[in-house]
Amino acid sequence: MTRSQPSQPARQESASARALTAAQAALAAEHAAVYGYGLVGARATGPRANEARDAYGGHLARRDALTRTVRGLGGVPRPAEAAYTLPFEVRTPADVERLAAEIEERVAGAYSDLVRAAEGPLRREAADALSQAAVRAARWRGGGVAFPGLAERSDRARHS
Repeated sequence: MTRSQPSQPARQESASARALTAAQAALAAEHAAVYGYGLVGARATGPRANEARDAYGGHLARRDALTRTVRGLGGVPRPAEAAYTLPFEVRTPADVERLAAEIEERVAGAYSDLVRAAEGPLRREAADALSQAAVRAARWRGGGVAFPGLAERSDRARHS
């Protein structure tokens, strides 16, 4: 007995399911980013406060666009959590900048997954969002990483 090849529609459903899963993960990352930038914006000062405000607005817009995307892919958009656990305690201005960079790196990782899973216009939108998050992370951190959205790889390289 030979194994038959899956039909084209079955492969498309699988690709569509992967895109929906990745879009939901990116939406969850945007919800967390909006929450995190609420804290960053409240504690940032000077020019950093303006950067935080701009990033907050950008993440709100991306969140709203992803909500529409998830619906367009046939899913029910995940709601935001009531609160999110911060990756570390934020006490100093340096902590605020580190938190903003961490937020952007996590968002970039989610969009990296969406770039891999999506096709066409959604892939282009995800690549644009990945690029924007990588640029913001570099600004907050004061330098970039070799593979934006793949922080685990760049962390391993730094510690090798």
